[in-house]
Amino acid sequence: MRAEITAAMEGERVDRAVAMLCDVTRADAAALVAQGAVHIDGAAVATRSRRVAAGQWLDVAADALAARGEAAALEPDPSVDVPVIHADDAVIVVDKPPGLVVHPGPGHATGTMAQGLLARFPELAGVGEPARPGVVHRLDVGTSGLLVVARTRQAYASLVAQLAAHTVERRYLTLVWGAVEADAGLVDAPIGRASSDATQMAVAETGRPARTRYEVRQRHTEPAATTLLECRLETGRTHQVRVHLAAIGHPVVGDARYRGQRRTLPAPRPFLHAHRLAFDHPVSGERSQHHSPLPADLRDILDVLA
Repeated sequence: MRAEITAAMEGERVDRAVAMLCDVTRADAAALVAQGAVHIDGAAVATRSRRVAAGQWLDVAADALAARGEAAALEPDPSVDVPVIHADDAVIVVDKPPGLVVHPGPGHATGTMAQGLLARFPELAGVGEPARPGVVHRLDVGTSGLLVVARTRQAYASLVAQLAAHTVERRYLTLVWGAVEADAGLVDAPIGRASSDATQMAVAETGRPARTRYEVRQRHTEPAATTLLECRLETGRTHQVRVHLAAIGHPVVGDARYRGQRRTLPAPRPFLHAHRLAFDHPVSGERSQHHSPLPADLRDILDVLA
C-alpha cells in the first residue's frame, strides 16, 4: 500500500497514519512498524511514535498487511444495484437505500454495495482495503443516504485524512421519541462496545471520543410526542447517532436495537437518513456538496404526525 501524507495528516504519529490508511488497528500498525514493513520516503520507520509530514510518501509492505489478516479481494457482483448520484475520476457518491449492506461482514458475505460498485468501477480493487475497496466511511444497513467512496489511492488518503480532521460534513435527519426541549444541543460522550452485548454500542468511559450536534426541525404531539432532528457528526463511531440519542432519553423511532421500536408509531426501520454530505474534493480542493431527499418510507411516517 502506498499513499501520500496530506496536509490534514501533518504531525500525526506514523502508527496512527498506518491505522487510518490501511484500516487496521493501532496495535497492528505498531506491529507493522516493528517488523520493518513501514517506510517513509523509502526509508524504514524505526519507531511508531515518529510524526509524519505533508508530502511524504508512506509505504506499507503488501505481504505484511496480508499477514495481519487482511481479507481476500472481493468478487464483483453486477446484480447489486447501487444508486450513484455523482462520479468523477477521483470519487463516487452513493445514495444508499435501506437494506443495502456497505461491505461484507459476518452474515453478509455477498450482495453488498462494495461488490456492486466493483462491478461498475473495477479500478476500485486497488484502492484501500481489498475487503472493502474504496470505502472510507459506512452507514448501517438500516440507514439510508449519502456516502463517498474513493476511486483512487490519492483520493482515499485525502478522504481518510479529512474524516480524521473532522472536516467532512455529514448531516442526518432523524425522528426521535419524546419532546426534545432545547432547540439545539451537543452530545459529547465516548462510545464503546456494550458490556452486555458485543454487537451493541454504548456510552462508556473507556470508549472512543464521540460528539454529535443536533438541531430541532419539527416537534409533534400526535400520535405520540416525537421530534425531528438534524444531527451533525463531529466523529464517526459505530451507531453514533443512535447511541447518543438513546443515551439522552430520545431513541430513534423504529430502532429496535436501542429501545426505539414502539407500537404507537410503527416504523419499518430506524428513522435515520444521511441527507447532506460535503467534503473537499481530493483533486480540485473545491468543496463538493451533495443532498439526498427523505425517502418515501420515512416521509410516510412524517405524514401521519401532527
